Amino acid sequence: MKFDLSIVPFSRKESFLAVSLLPEGKNRQQGLYLRTVRGGDDKFGEAFRIELIDKRNQPIPYMTEASPGVVRLNSPASAIYAEICISDSRTFRLRSKGCGIRLTFMPAAYDYAYEVNKDSWEMNSFTHECRFMLTRLAGGMKMEVPWDKIKSSRVIAEFNADDDTNIAEFAVEEFRTVWEPREAWESFEDAVISAENDFGTWLERSLTIPERWQEGRELAAYITWSCLVPAEGCLTRPAMYMSKNWMTNIWSWDHCFNAMALVRHDPKLAWDQFMIFFDRQDESGLIPDFVNDKYELWNCNKPPIHGWTLAWMMQRTDYIREGQLREVYGPLSKWTNWWFRYRDGDGDGIPQYNHGNDSGWDNSTAFNNGIPVESPDLAAFLIIQTELLAEIAGLLGLAEESSAWRRLAEDTLEKMVGHFWKDGKFISCRSGTHEPSEGDSLLLFVPILLGKRLPEHIRTALLDGLREENRFLTANGWATESISSSYYQPDGYWRGPIWAPSTMLLVEGAAAAGDLELAREVSRRFCSMLNRSGMAENFDALTGEGLRDRAFTWTSSVFLILGHEYTN
Repeated sequence: MKFDLSIVPFSRKESFLAVSLLPEGKNRQQGLYLRTVRGGDDKFGEAFRIELIDKRNQPIPYMTEASPGVVRLNSPASAIYAEICISDSRTFRLRSKGCGIRLTFMPAAYDYAYEVNKDSWEMNSFTHECRFMLTRLAGGMKMEVPWDKIKSSRVIAEFNADDDTNIAEFAVEEFRTVWEPREAWESFEDAVISAENDFGTWLERSLTIPERWQEGRELAAYITWSCLVPAEGCLTRPAMYMSKNWMTNIWSWDHCFNAMALVRHDPKLAWDQFMIFFDRQDESGLIPDFVNDKYELWNCNKPPIHGWTLAWMMQRTDYIREGQLREVYGPLSKWTNWWFRYRDGDGDGIPQYNHGNDSGWDNSTAFNNGIPVESPDLAAFLIIQTELLAEIAGLLGLAEESSAWRRLAEDTLEKMVGHFWKDGKFISCRSGTHEPSEGDSLLLFVPILLGKRLPEHIRTALLDGLREENRFLTANGWATESISSSYYQPDGYWRGPIWAPSTMLLVEGAAAAGDLELAREVSRRFCSMLNRSGMAENFDALTGEGLRDRAFTWTSSVFLILGHEYTN
């Protein structure tokens, strides 16, 4: 498989390193960059700009060709090229034939480089909170590192081809504290083969889908494989970032979809994805909005889809046994109680979202009339979660707790229907005033997840709305705002575009409500769009064009899940 480095970063499993073609930006030239995705600061993490150079140190134009094991830089002359691989989780390897390679690093405050020995220079980057060791392996090495009182004003490293072999080769190693020189280096060819084999194993074990979507399956498998980072810092377990473009965090509902895609073929890694937020849980029961290796964000949160996720996973693996249930029961209980204790401002027994971000549907029209908002999707998630807690408590021999959770589920279902079902549809409303919000958001159909727990007339009305062509349902799947709504925007984030999580939830809801045909048809439309347009964060509902971050893991995971579950 080949992919475009301006869309999909080149990386590998359990590495913070990446290679991307980046556009021009503030203090950044357009070009190919070695990057690190540490820190999750919503930026690219560019470290070294890469150029090919001739013997006079003049730039040579090139085109990039990326595959899972290697990036090739092809010049107009076929005998002149360079290659990049990531030989292990902390090491870039670069090799050129018939030309040299120039790396340029633009230091910020206190960044500096110094010579370690005749073959190695250390670049200490306060900006990236790590260090890079540049080591010559073949050919010549020339450094330009002027000193500017407290930092290097620029760092330019030129690696020129050996006169006899016409080859230049070097390594860039990322480290944080101390560097140990290696006794020997594996060959460049062996490093590429190792990466290709690792991805090949991952691809082979990934969920199977129809043959017509194999190109999409390979891309989805590559994105999920390459977006794994190691357990380090705030990350207590190996973790799958949402992307290695700029969405370099894990959000506390995104991780659920990635866990679901892994549970059949790598249940231990799936469990790690599911539990990582509970490792960081606050004493109150709150889990952070997102986490990366550096820090967590607590200013908002995401919806409690974790009970629904866990129930789904339990149906598809025997890995989740008594030990796992004991591990999760307490944290999941605290997370559920948090909503009823701290997010019911008017005391009516219906928890609320204090901001659109808390729902995951950041700017949905469900929040048009201001905040806080009571929304039926939140009640539905909590009903499912309390039901699962009742089941787990029963399995663990906690009979009284099981009964209490069951009563809470039944009570919340009754209140949800009475509170939100008005004039033949679900509404969202301001907490306290209960003033309905304007718009026609797909969010209000999420209670279909409750399936046959819902009264038949409600279930029928929801399915009718989801089946209606050119309301939400388009040739590509379900828009998040009705395409006939005055609030619809083609690139309006949650006011129109198709998203993977909303599709997954409502496909599962349609199936739970008894309309397997609708679930299969929407899965077919959605997967066809992704096979054509890639694994973007979201998509134009009418054209199917990928929008925003175009190499997203939860999109990749949902593609694999729906392709496997509903179209295979």
